[in-house]
Amino acid sequence: MSRPEDGALARAAVDALADQLALAPKPGLPDPRDLGVRGTRKDHCSLRWSARALAPGLTAMAAAARRTGGPTPRLRAELGAIGRSTEHSVDLAGGGHRGALWTLGLLVAAAALDPGARSTQVTAAAKMIAAHPDKRAPRRASRGSSVSAKYGAAGARGEARAGFPHVRRALDALATARTAGAGETEARLDALLTVMSTLQDTELLHTAGPAGLRHVQAGARGVLEAGGTTTDAGRKALLALDADLHARAWSPRGSAGLLAGALFVDALPVAVSAGAVGARAVSA
Repeated sequence: MSRPEDGALARAAVDALADQLALAPKPGLPDPRDLGVRGTRKDHCSLRWSARALAPGLTAMAAAARRTGGPTPRLRAELGAIGRSTEHSVDLAGGGHRGALWTLGLLVAAAALDPGARSTQVTAAAKMIAAHPDKRAPRRASRGSSVSAKYGAAGARGEARAGFPHVRRALDALATARTAGAGETEARLDALLTVMSTLQDTELLHTAGPAGLRHVQAGARGVLEAGGTTTDAGRKALLALDADLHARAWSPRGSAGLLAGALFVDALPVAVSAGAVGARAVSA
């Protein structure tokens, strides 16, 4: 049975995904500008709607972690089973978010194991959970795992087993931009570009190959080297990269999911406080 704090963590994760979807302009990725374009309006509306379908599964993942009490093989098996059920629910609601579900599910479970954990403690706990194999997972290789094997990329599993290094990089980029006086939108865009600049995104490898991945990474670095999205030069480079990726139909989806993970971890103090308030209200 779930508790208020489990639901609070799930809501924080869904809010983080919604914040990622609301961010614009995101190079090659769905964002609110699509709502004014006939060809992509339905896709973006579906993504916003289906994001809500993650909440019950993420709540169940938090509850499973709290019951289990540690990053054990049993917890990994439970998370896998819940994740597959949640994928089905999300597909019925419009689809998408598979990478985000993997990232957010592990981070939500890690946060539930230790409500006082922050940042690197959460990613370290997620690493310990991901280290266990999911023995009940389908034996058929996913597209992501096939691409990872073909090109030697870490992929989603490798990212988790390494303790989500790109989530940590995004958190560092957020902190750096905020300290420099950037607005929240610019800080989040700089964090996204930081991830894009080095991530071996299997979606890009599938659609564009290694040369295309290097092209996207170089474009993201170019925006950051121009001063980031707070400068005129950086903004100009961002819009050029965005136009380029949309024209090529290249989408760095892996980076988007990891940014959502970083936004969730960044919000954890507020999420934990909300859960504690809810728990006190129930017990009163």
